[in-house]
Amino acid sequence: MAVLYASSSRKRKGTFRVKACQSLAAVRVTFDDDRAVANAGLVLTATTAQHLGLLRAAQDMIRLDGPGAANAGIKAMTVIEAMVAGADCIDDVDVLRAGSTAAVLGHRVAAPSTIGTFLRSFTFGHVRQLDRFAEQALTAAWAAGAGPGDDPLVIDIDSTICEVHGYAKQGAGFGYTRQRGLHPLLAVRADTGEVLHIRFRKGSANTARGAERFVREVIARVRRAGATGPITLRADSGFWSNKIVTACRDHDVRYSITVRRQAPILAAIGSIPEGAWVDIAYTASGDAQVAEIPYNGHRLVVRRTRIKGSQPALFDEWRHHAFITDCPGTAVDVDEHHRAHAVVELAIRDLKEGAGLNHCPSGVFQANAAWALFATVAHNLMRWTVTLGTRQQAPRVAKTLRRRLFAVAGRVTTSARTRTLHLPTRWPWADQFTSILAELRALPTPSG
Repeated sequence: MAVLYASSSRKRKGTFRVKACQSLAAVRVTFDDDRAVANAGLVLTATTAQHLGLLRAAQDMIRLDGPGAANAGIKAMTVIEAMVAGADCIDDVDVLRAGSTAAVLGHRVAAPSTIGTFLRSFTFGHVRQLDRFAEQALTAAWAAGAGPGDDPLVIDIDSTICEVHGYAKQGAGFGYTRQRGLHPLLAVRADTGEVLHIRFRKGSANTARGAERFVREVIARVRRAGATGPITLRADSGFWSNKIVTACRDHDVRYSITVRRQAPILAAIGSIPEGAWVDIAYTASGDAQVAEIPYNGHRLVVRRTRIKGSQPALFDEWRHHAFITDCPGTAVDVDEHHRAHAVVELAIRDLKEGAGLNHCPSGVFQANAAWALFATVAHNLMRWTVTLGTRQQAPRVAKTLRRRLFAVAGRVTTSARTRTLHLPTRWPWADQFTSILAELRALPTPSG
């Protein structure tokens, strides 16, 4: 069968000259090119990892026991680079072994069966070692120029459900969403979407379980990593407690935390004078106002909304959303700042759909905890690559970075002892790719 298409090279009086080409059924397909690279853009993240010293840091800090102990650094970087390429299960690691893909990574690639043994070797103590490695990666990236330095740092904390199916997953249970899964805590840098800290928990864990210690750990971590400016912590009502507030005050961190609709809060809202409410531009389909009142040593800021339209609601009443804060500024300013806490959901989305946490691949709880930590490093590595390569904040959407930079196919050739990575002609983001790679190669290499 012949396929006809229009030729744009010759036009006569508005008509196209047609040509015939072969049917796609006549195209031969073979998997026989040892020099092909499935995800040639991994040379960018591999270059970043090399200049941050991640392979050596993983080798030094992850000291396992048993059959998965050997070459921990190579196995760790295999998992991380596979997640950058889109892996969300252990078998997906095999994509790094296709053709000459390993040539752009700078290290050997472990097989999926080896990675499975490696992950199952993790105990709680070994996961804490991996936690130190994630902190070291953050410290190195921030020292290279990706950190906030003296600028204000906003940390958003939240929890999420990693849904699982079946009964073979250790620690899986039903939480507040009534979905069977695991329930990690996360801390995210608001302006870049970097995951600063993660703590894996069983699925039935309450939202606030371990939150105080988690907050103290993440504040200490970012200080050690080089954040010297003012810090603000934002959280939803699941983290509203005196312990969280005390932790923030102990570390000289400002807070903005949503409160639950309990009787004392409702009474405080009811005592706000009508003249204290200020109109804000919040919704196009109704009214929105903000006011504040002191509450137990905090500023209680309240936003109320009311839907309006051609067909008003049956009960024309205000809906209230309140939070406590010690941030400076007017009630309108701090309300707008608090609403931006929603960006944490974008980071969680990317961590799941862009860096491999959408699936917990093992039945062993600590193996999944290790997998989650590797996912955070892969998630951050993509952002550090673009931030350090452009000296600008990276786009937040991981699938955009992968499509434009990391998933481009290539081919490796060697001539006169010079290895060349050939990429497609007319690639729309070729200039961005080459400029990022040049900037990354100019970064100082770790000594030692």
